[in-house]
Amino acid sequence: MVQVEHTQKETPHPGESRKERVDRELGELLQGLRVAVTGVQVLFAFLLTLPFAAGFNKVDALGHWLFFIALLSAAIASVCFITPAAQHRLLFRTGLKEKMLHRANGLGIAGAAGLAIAMTSSVALVAETVINAWPAAVFGGAVALSSAWLWFVQPIIDLYRTEDDDDEDVKS
Repeated sequence: MVQVEHTQKETPHPGESRKERVDRELGELLQGLRVAVTGVQVLFAFLLTLPFAAGFNKVDALGHWLFFIALLSAAIASVCFITPAAQHRLLFRTGLKEKMLHRANGLGIAGAAGLAIAMTSSVALVAETVINAWPAAVFGGAVALSSAWLWFVQPIIDLYRTEDDDDEDVKS
């Protein structure tokens, strides 16, 4: 599981207790995961039906590997996105909400990585089947690069810039 640790303190809303903050953050996280799980479930359902579609037997060995990578990563992303809701039900009223929140955050990041791989492989599979291998690499690479930049690299850069700004404020 991927876990991004940062030293920046999370600031509560004005007049918000620690418990209220954790409740709010968990609600926000679960809402975000609901959005992601819908997308990955549609992709996963499509992938599950693909081998039974007419013409799938015409897909070459590269296409079969792309399909399997997409299917496996969509399944892993689904597990990661659904786990926080399942654990919330199991751990309800146990006092472990903050631990669950941190775990769910890591699972959300891992799920996003799995979804990025599933989308990349799916686009490459379609491009490889419809056009040929080199455009599959180009189109799959475009999906991989855009999801990597927008979902991971850009927020990490923002995180480090914020930490640097905080360090500068402390030194001043």
